[in-house]
Amino acid sequence: MAQQSNNGGGEKTEKPTPKKLADAAKEGDILQSKELSTAMVVMAGAAWLAVGGPMIMRALQDMLVQGLRFGRDDILQFEPAQRTISLSSGLLFPIGGIMLACILAAVATPALLGSLGFRAKAFQFKASKLNPASGLKRMFGVNGLIELGKSIAKVALLGSIGLWLVWDRLTQITAMGSTGLNGALVEVGNIFTLACVVMAGALFLIAGIDVPSQMFQRGKRLAMSKQDIKDENKETEGSPELKGHIRRKQYETMSGGARKAVAEASVVLMNPTHFAVALRYKPGQDTAPVVVARGCDAIAFAIRELADANRVPVLQYPELTRAIYFTSRVGQQVDEALYMAIATILAFIFRIENQMASEMDRPHIDLPDDLMFDGDGKKVRKSDG
Repeated sequence: MAQQSNNGGGEKTEKPTPKKLADAAKEGDILQSKELSTAMVVMAGAAWLAVGGPMIMRALQDMLVQGLRFGRDDILQFEPAQRTISLSSGLLFPIGGIMLACILAAVATPALLGSLGFRAKAFQFKASKLNPASGLKRMFGVNGLIELGKSIAKVALLGSIGLWLVWDRLTQITAMGSTGLNGALVEVGNIFTLACVVMAGALFLIAGIDVPSQMFQRGKRLAMSKQDIKDENKETEGSPELKGHIRRKQYETMSGGARKAVAEASVVLMNPTHFAVALRYKPGQDTAPVVVARGCDAIAFAIRELADANRVPVLQYPELTRAIYFTSRVGQQVDEALYMAIATILAFIFRIENQMASEMDRPHIDLPDDLMFDGDGKKVRKSDG
């Protein structure tokens, strides 16, 4: 236990912090319950059938009557598409109502669980999902056995309810043959609606067990150790001494105009902390990217902190950063030979801001040989690094 504490940060006995929960949600790890979702959808559909069932039957009856009725014009000027649309138009509202009710119920489920939202990372490709060993572990692991038990219990419960409903209504079912078509259809609709409502109620009972279980499993999965919480606080808030030092450096090394320029920059390029250049490009105002701030060491660090504070994108491109730093001054346009590289980066930032790309799609930048510099500003060849 002592070794675990020294190396791994101790046992995970603490509840996940809001940041940990938010980060997990961004990755697609959210609170969800298939049982609750199924119960909500079935109940919504059953409720609409109970309300709109007679409307559906009337629409079907009208469609059947109209379909079997035809005259001379229907034979001489027969148009299948128009005839189909005319016959099915009466079903659009009642059938569409069922679909709309089920969609709203499906959306309401994550809303009730606090998990409603679109998360792009959940759709990203993950090679681990194609790993057969991981798939077998999920199937035959503890969670797989739990899901199997839940499925067997659900089938047994719903099957028992179905048998009870059939047995309870056996007299009415056998008597349908001696009644008229309308009476038989009404009885079938009543039995079907009742079955849906009762089974949805049973699913709600199962969901009442499943939701707390999912909450417990997710809490256990995202549990943190005390060391994890300390590391998170340190990462989020940073060392007070370091933050104070950074603030002093920002005001000591950068003027008010420079701080404003960084706040208005389009992107900040780093190398990764020794050099920094802030670029601005506003179509219609700038004919080419302009260097609005540049610096090395403490100034570079201050530029990065100001960029983070003002939500200016910060990218690490060491070679490009040095090339801009050693070929341009503040207020000048960048070297013409670097236009293509910077245009590629600006296009990438535009795609990121519009959720059309992620950090994984960061483009590779190639520079001309005569614009390759080392940390001292001396030109180097690509083969020299």
